[in-house]
Amino acid sequence: MDRVIAWDKTKIEGVVVLPASKSISNRALVLCALAGCPVPENLSDSDDTRVLREALSSSNRLVNVGHAGTAMRFLTAYFALKGGTWELTGSERMKQRPVQVLVDALRNLGAKIAYMDEEGYPPLWITSAPLQGGRSLVLDASISSQYVSALMMIAPLLPGGLTLDLEERIVSAAYIRMTASMMRLFGVDVCLEGGKIVVPEKEYIPVNLRVESDWTAASYFYEVLSIVGQGEIFISDLKKDSLQGDALQYSLWERLGVRTEWRESDILLRASGENTDLFEADFTEMPDLALTFIVACCLKDIPFRVRGLETLHVKECDRVAASICELRKLGYELKVPVHGELCWNRERNALTSLEIDTYQDHRMVMAFAPAGLKLPGLVIRNAGVVSKSFPTFWEQLGKLLI
Repeated sequence: MDRVIAWDKTKIEGVVVLPASKSISNRALVLCALAGCPVPENLSDSDDTRVLREALSSSNRLVNVGHAGTAMRFLTAYFALKGGTWELTGSERMKQRPVQVLVDALRNLGAKIAYMDEEGYPPLWITSAPLQGGRSLVLDASISSQYVSALMMIAPLLPGGLTLDLEERIVSAAYIRMTASMMRLFGVDVCLEGGKIVVPEKEYIPVNLRVESDWTAASYFYEVLSIVGQGEIFISDLKKDSLQGDALQYSLWERLGVRTEWRESDILLRASGENTDLFEADFTEMPDLALTFIVACCLKDIPFRVRGLETLHVKECDRVAASICELRKLGYELKVPVHGELCWNRERNALTSLEIDTYQDHRMVMAFAPAGLKLPGLVIRNAGVVSKSFPTFWEQLGKLLI
């Protein structure tokens, strides 16, 4: 399904209802399965969470996670601990996303995992083998924090627990802290000290959880208000002291003309009109937000240089390459100063197309959709892929722009 965008708004006013946090939901599902307690309240209705929930409750030994990278990583560790025989596979893009760091770590603990196709990539064949704890694993944390979280969540159920020594630059550390905080809610006292994570052996305590709204999803409405430059948006159930690292985005949007007013557990976004002359930021802690800021800066004609983009190459698509290609169609010439960085110095070229390819990537769809506010007639290809994380995205966006 493609969407043609023809909005013409000079001021935004409205209320947005966000989905529940996908990151919290996915961790909560695994922890509840390990603790033997009911699924949380207000669970995310995203494809990723649905896939994970079905896999955790199914007796089917063939599990296809589709595009759900989190499910692939979390289930690899979960099935290795649970025992039995499992074939874990996914979409063609999933079969191109590396998983070797996690598989090697699990094999060091005694897991029997075989690659069914290319070495280092799904699909995986997982068979019963007792896992051993009471040891220290050295783990490359520069590729994905989900490897770390997957190991952390099974660690308390290993004999002697587990210690992880993280090497290289730690990406998305906020998600590791989220995992540790949620494990503590389930009664496990995780210790984080720099690059060392110590998880003691302990049974999880069943708890009842309610999942808060998704701060990552809020970014697209910050973007809309930033591009339009006038108005306000009310969003409920977002906390300043959230477990989600993406909650810190509010300070970056202040530099792109949007202020956040806190109302207990809700927020009000107000356009301020105060924009920086040059936008610089490090997205190591918030990689899923990078695309949104990149598109916003281009549409606002604000030059930028952003860092911490290394993990974007192995997301649902290569988001660095995709953003360069699609923004070039719109007349913006982006550059890669060094690996992991992207910049734009206002260099323009001719607009060659209003058709945005989105590469089966939900965040490409949602980050580029607001560009239609400046480029009427913009076509977003495969717009329905937003169901991966935000099934009601178009409905919520439409309410603001009618």
